Amino acid sequence: MKRTTLTVAFAAACSFSLVPAVAQSASADSPATRQASFQSASAHSSLVGSAQSQSAALVKAVGLSADNAFKIKDVLKDTDGSTHVRVDRTFKGIPVVGGDLVIHRDASGKVTGHDGMFDGAITVDTAPAIPKATGEAKGLAAAKAHKKSEGLDAAKGAGSTLVIRVDEAGKQQLAYMVKTTGMQKDRTPSRVRSFINADTGAVISSFDEIAHATGNGIYDKNVTLTTSGSSGSYKLSNPNTGNYTTDSNNQKINGTTMTDADNVWGDGSNSNRQSAGVDAQYGADTTFDYYKSVMGRNGIWNNGNGARSRVHYDNNYVNAFWDGTQMTYGDGDRNANPLTELDVAGHEMSHGVTENTAGLDYSGDAGGLNEATSDIFGTGVEWYANLASDKPDFLLGEEIDINGDGTPLRYMDKPSKDGASYDCYSSSVGSADPHYSSGPLNHWYFLASNGSGAKTINGVSYNSSTCDSSSVTGAGRADIEKVWYRTLSTKLTSTSNYKAAREGAIKSAVELYGGSSQVCKSVESAFNAINVPKGTAACSTSTTPTPTPTPTPTPGTNAVTNGDFEAGQTGWTGTDGPITNNAGEAAHGGSWKMWLGGNGSTSTEYEQQSVKVPASGKLTYYVHVDTAETTRSTKYDTAKVQVINGTTTSTVSTFSNLDAASGYVAKTVDLSAFAGKTVTLKFTASEDSVSQTSFVFDDVVVK
Repeated sequence: MKRTTLTVAFAAACSFSLVPAVAQSASADSPATRQASFQSASAHSSLVGSAQSQSAALVKAVGLSADNAFKIKDVLKDTDGSTHVRVDRTFKGIPVVGGDLVIHRDASGKVTGHDGMFDGAITVDTAPAIPKATGEAKGLAAAKAHKKSEGLDAAKGAGSTLVIRVDEAGKQQLAYMVKTTGMQKDRTPSRVRSFINADTGAVISSFDEIAHATGNGIYDKNVTLTTSGSSGSYKLSNPNTGNYTTDSNNQKINGTTMTDADNVWGDGSNSNRQSAGVDAQYGADTTFDYYKSVMGRNGIWNNGNGARSRVHYDNNYVNAFWDGTQMTYGDGDRNANPLTELDVAGHEMSHGVTENTAGLDYSGDAGGLNEATSDIFGTGVEWYANLASDKPDFLLGEEIDINGDGTPLRYMDKPSKDGASYDCYSSSVGSADPHYSSGPLNHWYFLASNGSGAKTINGVSYNSSTCDSSSVTGAGRADIEKVWYRTLSTKLTSTSNYKAAREGAIKSAVELYGGSSQVCKSVESAFNAINVPKGTAACSTSTTPTPTPTPTPTPGTNAVTNGDFEAGQTGWTGTDGPITNNAGEAAHGGSWKMWLGGNGSTSTEYEQQSVKVPASGKLTYYVHVDTAETTRSTKYDTAKVQVINGTTTSTVSTFSNLDAASGYVAKTVDLSAFAGKTVTLKFTASEDSVSQTSFVFDDVVVK
């Protein structure tokens, strides 16, 4: 098979590319030498503090008067010691909106240049002619008028700030910047920002920072995007995630944020430059949502911040990479196949997660674990999205044709099918390129998820043999991904090897699902199957018996098995996932709880068990509801507590997004009507397509 080897973008600051490297020299601005270095929280804080102490000198270096000041917004440091200082500007204490700059300094601290739309002198009078209250009232009216045709359901003023507004042409106006929040008819949050001339009261501009959009990518067809901006000037930037996409114009530059007049992006063809941007933006946002919704992680840095995606990077650049701050995608050979496929986007963004969790080195076994982690979660993102135009599978990069012969970049069921990767672990694996030493862990993931042998999954045929001729039973992809994320985030360190991965994964499976669970057994047997030696961690050899209700519960004892959920799924059956110790929602007691909903998409989840109700039975439990819905009148998401007696279902409690409150609330239900009967106690929740609502139950007791 023909193999394509391509340039890797990697240096001391942790840059990771999709494909392995061949030796070549790097130009001064190549990703191998011009990249930001990752800073710890304390180091980053020190950089910002140092720059702030030098802000007056920076003002002078840019050529502004002493009436100006800079507030340091962020500092990025390159591996060569140069820094890029992002500043917000004020004039006589008034923010200059449109006057923010990025100031570049070399390793010695000398300013070498700056970027920004406006760096000139402020010439407007800074005394407003109309009062603040008038400006806010006009701003609220402007927001309502601006959104009227788009169906604004409600709007309220959220305050204002006196600013100097500088538009793209450099025109300066003293203005009240009025922020207004509300809700669109389809329940998309609305955040309108209006600029009101502080001298005349005229509306300078008004736009919603949150916009719905549609896009046609090359691989991700007809997807929904959240963008920013207003009619005539939309940006490929999601204010909810902070992710945004720039066009590097086939140069080695950051480029500019992609824009569009009608908020319909791309046409699915490579000739339309927006199409690759749609893929990259959708990939970044979907990956963000995957980590948040599935893993309880708030973005790459776990702080809610998004990242930049650069598309159309360089000419004929056949690679994609993460450099510690952003994703970058080339257009492929002859600029014909941009590397923006969804699982590739998930792969690259996951390098950032690895960097900010285990910090796995990019050499030895750790390098292979690093690459495989991105392959695993890139695959998980593709399944999470479940697009008809890019059907999920256990192949990586199958759409981008990077080898030029229609074959995928990697095979999870049998990694060696690429001609270079390893299927099985041995002590020599760590000496290989991480893209190939990743093979054993990718193989483990497929086996633990789907089992060994020939099978067809979602229309794709696989045949995964084991290295020890054993047979492996799969436990399901979603659970195995959760096990591996827990391993990555709580067990592995920078130099971890395959043996440590085995130990950590088994421990994680025990913690998440129990030692006798099928998940744990699949995790363990799959590591056996790829020849990773046994350590001290092991699953239980005993089988937990299926709980049966006692004929007559002893007075004062709980008739509910595992009502505090601390034994995981024990005693309960239903949807996979709600019973969890995920830190995204706190338990009432202990670590585990039943977390229904919280998906922000159309879904129904439930958990139930059989219970024999005692003579004077009462059901007690604790419930916590939180929501991203902003309505105060409409029940969009609901939960029910039900008692099923034969063919009759009685709903004994109901909740909705309108019940959201901080903390848990105790509930008591009289079950005396079911005394002496064995019934099914069921908790269920349903969400609509947008804005999550979480229904968290704990400490369920019947006695």
